[in-house]
Amino acid sequence: MIGITAYGAYIPYHRLSRKAIAEATGETALPGQRAVAGPDEDSVTMAVEAARDALGGQRGDGLDAVYLATTTAPYREKQAAATVAAALGVRPSVRAAAFSGSLQAGASALLAAVDAVRAGSAGSVLVAVADLRPAAPQGPLESIVGDGAAAFLVGSGPGVLATLEAAHSVTADLVGQWRGAQDPFVRSWEERFVVSEGYGALVREVLIGLRERTGLGPADFARVILHPLHPRHHAALAAGLGFRPEQVQDPLFAAVGLAGAAAAPLMLAAALAQARPGDRLLYVSYGDGADALVFRVTEAASQFRPRRGVAGWLEVGREGLTYMRYLRWRGLVPAEPGRRPARPRPSAPALWRRRAKNLALTGSRCTACGTPQFPPQRVCVHCQAVDHMEPYRFADRPARLVTFTADHLAAAVDPPTLLGAIDFEGGGRMLVELTDCMANELHVGMPVEMTFRRLYEAEGIQNYFWKARPVRTAGEGE
Repeated sequence: MIGITAYGAYIPYHRLSRKAIAEATGETALPGQRAVAGPDEDSVTMAVEAARDALGGQRGDGLDAVYLATTTAPYREKQAAATVAAALGVRPSVRAAAFSGSLQAGASALLAAVDAVRAGSAGSVLVAVADLRPAAPQGPLESIVGDGAAAFLVGSGPGVLATLEAAHSVTADLVGQWRGAQDPFVRSWEERFVVSEGYGALVREVLIGLRERTGLGPADFARVILHPLHPRHHAALAAGLGFRPEQVQDPLFAAVGLAGAAAAPLMLAAALAQARPGDRLLYVSYGDGADALVFRVTEAASQFRPRRGVAGWLEVGREGLTYMRYLRWRGLVPAEPGRRPARPRPSAPALWRRRAKNLALTGSRCTACGTPQFPPQRVCVHCQAVDHMEPYRFADRPARLVTFTADHLAAAVDPPTLLGAIDFEGGGRMLVELTDCMANELHVGMPVEMTFRRLYEAEGIQNYFWKARPVRTAGEGE
């Protein structure tokens, strides 16, 4: 039995209402809101968050491979999946691979993971899918897309939550939506052509092929997770294929927006959380062709819950992001430079030497007295023992804010820069940037948690590290 053994999701904290977009652009307002990644987030950081949600606070020690699927990797030449693996504290002897260039990338990665497990070349594979699609201001995509990520562990054995029963794929070289090497935004051909010759035709074709191979039709599925190209076409296509409205998984358009390659994976994560043992789920991707994957939910699914999942992230989102602030975060309007000089390009040798500290947030713990400390030390700050240290990971440990300040002079996309000192539960103090919050929300003693973020980019090099954010429960962010 091979299939999904864990799943998780990530939806950014900030939400931009489509009414705010319409008021600023003069276009017709669509209902709902879109999730917006902060200026310190990208597809890598969101993938790490979704993976941590799936892992439930555990390190990825048991992983044999890490796959990242996205159309918006931060580098054109550099393995972003390696950064995801490093942030999760995965051992070096794993395979990392990227699946990119298509909205189908998530399904491609899932199928490759299943093939790797079936072939015996991997026992457990992490598939993280994240996207942050660039849409032109005032264009039709701007209010439709959203940002987000989902992650799945693929393995075998009695811990499988949903086994892959069957799959069928079709491939088509159709120019529907694309982004060339020099294009800053996603481009699209005329809508009727994309829907009639691409989306509608290819999804029908893949489902006909699946039925011929398996005999399964609409009545055999509890849920259909159909890639949402547009909310209007999504509902019409599902009905035209013979699915009843109650079978169709919510595309999350009203609350998140369509998250590109991560849209259908987010829907799958939400469907798994609601599924009952014995349910059949039909997952249909769309991009340069289509994939149809049939999952059968097992008894083990009722025992698994992600740390937050789609529902948990939706509950803690914050509305009220202004359109101008969103444009500034995306670099679409000029911003006043900071009062201090911009930070220089990070040193590659320094990044390499400090990778465990910077990417996995690994400090040290004294084996003589047990005191954790960050950054890693040779001499214990408590008992002064020398070279009696072991690696100690802080990323998933609860912490509390000790003190904080707002820096209005530092160069930042979204000033002021919030800085604080935090104390970890079990020991260890750290100076850290704070994110996903305003200065007036902070107070000494408040619980915080660590989140993997992008500090800055200089000369094409992304500099990642960890920040702290307030721990929120349902309703706090609104």
